[in-house]
Amino acid sequence: MDAGTDEGAIARIHAAIDAAVAALSAADARQEALAEFVPAHRTLVIHREPKLRRIGSVWRLGVFLLDAEGELRATGTLVRATPPGRAQYQSQSAEERRSLRAAAQRGRFRDGETVNFDALIIPLEAAALREASGPLFLRDGEALVRWSPTAGDAGARDFSGYLTERVDLLAHPPEGA
Repeated sequence: MDAGTDEGAIARIHAAIDAAVAALSAADARQEALAEFVPAHRTLVIHREPKLRRIGSVWRLGVFLLDAEGELRATGTLVRATPPGRAQYQSQSAEERRSLRAAAQRGRFRDGETVNFDALIIPLEAAALREASGPLFLRDGEALVRWSPTAGDAGARDFSGYLTERVDLLAHPPEGA
């Protein structure tokens, strides 16, 4: 692979993703649900409440979600499928979380299941990654990870190293985790 070029970096990204999928599959690592948010709508005269609809399963790898086909996503919104409870009107954010739990329940997720949604697919193309503001980007022929939106480019890490570390943690969790 061509070190120092964007094409080489893209090839290294694909190789790291393929290795991650193989390692996680072999370890039978824990997966989480991937869903899409379906807003409230009407079907003829029947009002349908918003719900989360299952579209697959993913491995959570820090700032990334990865599926068994090698599709990489930026971590989006996360909710645990639990009974939503009653409206308390304590804060708007608490009510939003409650409504998301209700949407997960309407999507028929198991109680306690972790549900990821609003997880955008990361295009693995040099032009897109050079301009990316998300967690994966290219600089000077290197694939880098912004592990925090507030950290900016200064705290960026090498993608392959980051992915390998996260795969190892998920495939071989520390005792008690």
